[in-house]
Amino acid sequence: MFKDNVLLITGGTGSFGNAVLRRFLNSDLSEIRILSRDEKKQDDMRKLYSDPKLKFYIGDVRDYDSVLSATRGADFVFHAAALKQVPSCEFHPLQATKTNVLGTENVLEAAIVCNVQRVICLSTDKAVYPINAMGISKALMEKVAVAKSRIKSNTTICVTRYGNVMASRGSVIPLFVDQIRGGQSITITDPNMTRFMMTLDDAVDLVLYAFEHGKPGDIFVQKAPAATIETLAKALTELMEVPEHPVNMIGTRHGEKLYEALLSREEMAEAEDMGSYFRVPPDLRDLNYGKFVDQGEERISHSEDYNSHNTDRLDVDRMKSMLIRLAFVRAAARGEYIEPEE
Repeated sequence: MFKDNVLLITGGTGSFGNAVLRRFLNSDLSEIRILSRDEKKQDDMRKLYSDPKLKFYIGDVRDYDSVLSATRGADFVFHAAALKQVPSCEFHPLQATKTNVLGTENVLEAAIVCNVQRVICLSTDKAVYPINAMGISKALMEKVAVAKSRIKSNTTICVTRYGNVMASRGSVIPLFVDQIRGGQSITITDPNMTRFMMTLDDAVDLVLYAFEHGKPGDIFVQKAPAATIETLAKALTELMEVPEHPVNMIGTRHGEKLYEALLSREEMAEAEDMGSYFRVPPDLRDLNYGKFVDQGEERISHSEDYNSHNTDRLDVDRMKSMLIRLAFVRAAARGEYIEPEE
């Protein structure tokens, strides 16, 4: 489906962009474009992959002209550029808005102008019932994407929503490993806090599923297991053979929830169960509410949301099995260290 086509990845020097490159650099894509504002990461990536198929564009999704320049001639866009750190977005909410909301508007407008075939926007579980600035900005990003999808054009716009990506830079796993290696206590916010657990490969698979099956305005969610932070810490210390490593409870940080939801109750009532994934179709009505529109899909009856408290719960052994799939954790268990994904 990618043969002789051009793929643009916004925020492509991050974890997701690197995962896509590992998967598709040797595919039939004619060109993969990386748009980001970090010239150092671009230079590192250029040297690491050393592939003429890979093209780099310095720019920022906040700047429409730089986005438009990178989008001309592209067939597909994976929109991963975002501000993602919850505490920093709490202190700089307007910056989160400029990147996550207005930046998305720029990407989608450029895609429509350039007749891009498909755009997949990456979102987060924090967009569901948001209580922090990052989640609110991502929830509005989703609304922008769905609204843009209503415009008649040659561009299909879909959204994927997923939870924590394990061992990516900024996740808690590299922090725990650093604390163990440095002889420091592991800092746990709340032992009963639960989070969905996904790998980078899971995130790429979700985007590709949306790419293949998505209709305009669809939101896709992968069914994922979850674990408490306490279970995660125990699994990691056992893998690193320090099961009695000290733990320090520090309390929740700015904007953090006890648990995250991937689908709201309202979305669950509209969701289509597609096996390993949920598809949430858009509301196809316009602002004229006089006539009922049957969207023709079989719906699931649910009285609660789909969250990290009520999904499949991992115990320590299953958490260890999931962690050991990660190269970063395997290296840590051997007493070695490799850099986590950007």
